[in-house]
Amino acid sequence: MPPAFVADPARYDSMTYRRAGRSGLQLPPLSLGLWQNFGTARSFDTQRAIVLRAFDLGVTHFDLANNYGPPPGAAEEFFGRILATDLRAYRDEIVVSTKAGYLMWPGPYGDFGSRKYLLSSLDQSLTRLGLDYVDVFYHHRPDTETPLEESMGALTTAVGQGKALYTGISNYDPAQTEAAAALLAAAGTPLLLHQPRYSMFDRHVEDGTLEAVDRAGAAAIVFSPLAQGMLTDRYLNGVPEGSRAVTSVFLHESDLTDDVLAKVRALNGIASGRGQTLAQLALQWVLREPVVVSAIIGASSVAQLEQNLGALHGPALTADELAAIDAALV
Repeated sequence: MPPAFVADPARYDSMTYRRAGRSGLQLPPLSLGLWQNFGTARSFDTQRAIVLRAFDLGVTHFDLANNYGPPPGAAEEFFGRILATDLRAYRDEIVVSTKAGYLMWPGPYGDFGSRKYLLSSLDQSLTRLGLDYVDVFYHHRPDTETPLEESMGALTTAVGQGKALYTGISNYDPAQTEAAAALLAAAGTPLLLHQPRYSMFDRHVEDGTLEAVDRAGAAAIVFSPLAQGMLTDRYLNGVPEGSRAVTSVFLHESDLTDDVLAKVRALNGIASGRGQTLAQLALQWVLREPVVVSAIIGASSVAQLEQNLGALHGPALTADELAAIDAALV
């Protein structure tokens, strides 16, 4: 049995928190996501070590969804075990978020955006987590077949029931974001966070999504800032055996074209000139946007977590460096 966890008393000394839009909530600039590295594919001890080390380093936000695993639900179950055995005394120092919107169980009520699905899913998530409430509950993706009023109404109900403190949306385009924010504001549960995909290799949210989030008084918290690992040193010399490009359904070896690898190497050169890893540069780059309150990182080891958190201590990006990054991405 592992020794009882006692948090590092210096855990807040070196972390600077950012305010999420026009709310009272502050988040760490890097949050720990439990998307692909938590579940039955990795040992519980490794997952526990990553979570506890993150908290000791001032990472107070842990991002989940109903279907994270594998299998779906496992990430919430594993995190619930860590909460029960190690972090229960620190619950009020932690922000826990979860989502619903993708397929979770069979039949017509286990997917998309109906009131029945969203509220049932939240109840199931709370059971797996062993919590009375989550801090943020997201609709994970827009559902064009369900009235937006119904999906946003379910989020409002979750807050009214005390099962969530704040509302969030994910993967919404600019128009959908504005409409959702207006409905939530009118209901008295204003939008707190929009979680889009954003990286040097995927800048689609610069099409107006970030502006829509800002106008709503909300904040963006971005996922996949390392482009599924492409913006790391893993692929500088080709595709190693067992890497995510070989094993993941979200990244394929065919994505790593000669053009992409040339860009990766050019960006790595910029990072090296700054005394950083490519991953640290990529994280600092997404955080340059004022509306981005946090970037969600995964970690397969404590060492990887610590290395990525080093992005928070890098020198500010200069105008010349930003121009060089843009040129490398052309």
